[in-house]
Amino acid sequence: MKYRWVVVAMVLVCMGLGQSAFADELSLKAGDTIQKILENSKGKQVTLRLAHGEEMTGKVRSVTKELVLLSELSDRNYYDGIIDVGQISAVVMRVKK
Repeated sequence: MKYRWVVVAMVLVCMGLGQSAFADELSLKAGDTIQKILENSKGKQVTLRLAHGEEMTGKVRSVTKELVLLSELSDRNYYDGIIDVGQISAVVMRVKK
């Protein structure tokens, strides 16, 4: 009987830890800009949709007023990319459901 409670407790702990693996929920505040959203996403994987329709996916490494540096670009092993913030039309991130 005691063994059963230990197993139940371990399962509940594992379920709780699994929930923390999901990304934070995306939120929008007054005054937010693409630059601010990207600054808050440092170290996270994002997809940037550019004004001409191309998409780039990678981890946000650094952000300045004019540029964003993405590392670990998907489908492009060993490449990083620098994108003009003014050319970004959308930021797409994975969030929990």
